Amino acid sequence: METRSFSNESRCVFFNSLSEDYRCVVILSVKRATGTFSLIGCVFMLFVIWLLRRYHSLAQKMILSLTVAAFFDSVAYVMGETHPVGSLCDFQAWWLTYFDWSALAWVCLITLNLYLNLVREISTNRYEKFYHLMAWGVPLVMASLPLLKGFYGPAGAWCWITDDHVAWRFGIWYVPLFSLIFLMICCYARIICVANNRMQSWRGTFNPERERRKVSLAEEIKPLKWYPSVYLLVSIFPLVNRLHNAFYPEEPSFPLTFLHVLSAPLHGLANAFVFGLDKEWWSLLSPTGLQLALQSRLCDRTRIGEYYPGAVRYTQADLIDQSDDDDDDTNVLFYSPDMTLKDRGP
Repeated sequence: METRSFSNESRCVFFNSLSEDYRCVVILSVKRATGTFSLIGCVFMLFVIWLLRRYHSLAQKMILSLTVAAFFDSVAYVMGETHPVGSLCDFQAWWLTYFDWSALAWVCLITLNLYLNLVREISTNRYEKFYHLMAWGVPLVMASLPLLKGFYGPAGAWCWITDDHVAWRFGIWYVPLFSLIFLMICCYARIICVANNRMQSWRGTFNPERERRKVSLAEEIKPLKWYPSVYLLVSIFPLVNRLHNAFYPEEPSFPLTFLHVLSAPLHGLANAFVFGLDKEWWSLLSPTGLQLALQSRLCDRTRIGEYYPGAVRYTQADLIDQSDDDDDDTNVLFYSPDMTLKDRGP
């Protein structure tokens, strides 16, 4: 009986109450639900990327890596209930910090890659290893510093940096987060300005291909520009709640905690939302497109006739005008006919 009582108390340390308290039940249920929704969103994105083979160009690989990071980040939110101080709590806190940072790093690098391609007109294919080093290496450092200092522990609905180390909370996560979001918004403002100038500057005789590219250029930018916005939206309530925790550590607010657990685990679902804003994906996921894509994946090798068997590959590209396939532009997020990517030295 005493063991059960201790377990109940450990579940709701953030409200200093037993598990029968409706606030604890609501918070834990919402945390699992939002984490599960994000997990489903990431699985859907990974399935579509696999199905349509969208993992060859650098831009596609970066979106795939972002999805993987968001997937593992969502796992932490459905990892279980709150844990008491110990190795399991430290592991959950490290896991959350690492993959939160990794997902944020990939969003920043996607923005940087787009900026270098369009504004600076630089080919970025050779930066792929550098991108991976930054996106997986920097989070490792940021997540390990509080672990080495022993600052992880119960911190609300999940384990993180404890209330006794408020400065570390803001130094490790919130200050860099909102600084990077601000920089990304500035980058996208510049990208949109340059893209609009390019579209307006295309002159000469009517060229159907060029006009199609103009529309494609605008369509490519539309979903990507939402990345910093969705990160800003899902980070506002966690920031407000952590500020409240800093000023009133002994008086946790149920409404703020509720909004915190409702929005913080939604990074994966938010990425899926941005992913779904690309109209091209939905056109390829039509019933006919899905049928051909599944045939390509599940029946990839087909024998034609009785003699001279050979490999025949049915791909989704068969549905698209071959003029859409930019063989010489496999590492940029979009392409302009008047833009020449310069292979500049580092």
